[in-house]
Amino acid sequence: MFFKERKTGDLVDIVEMAKLTNLFHDSVEGRFQAGEEQQDPQSFKKSDLVFMSGEELPRCWTDPGYRSKC
Repeated sequence: MFFKERKTGDLVDIVEMAKLTNLFHDSVEGRFQAGEEQQDPQSFKKSDLVFMSGEELPRCWTDPGYRSKC
């Protein structure tokens, strides 16, 4: 699944979706999508990623206490 890096707007392909949706992981492995060659995987902080539309990631993916906060 593709996301954008917040700072640059570059596309990032997330390697493991399970880590992205696990709220106890604050980073995930992904690859920049630039050029024709597949890039090496690297770690991205979830806080540095947004959906391609620019929307934030859901709090239930990033905040372990999301149920107790209103």
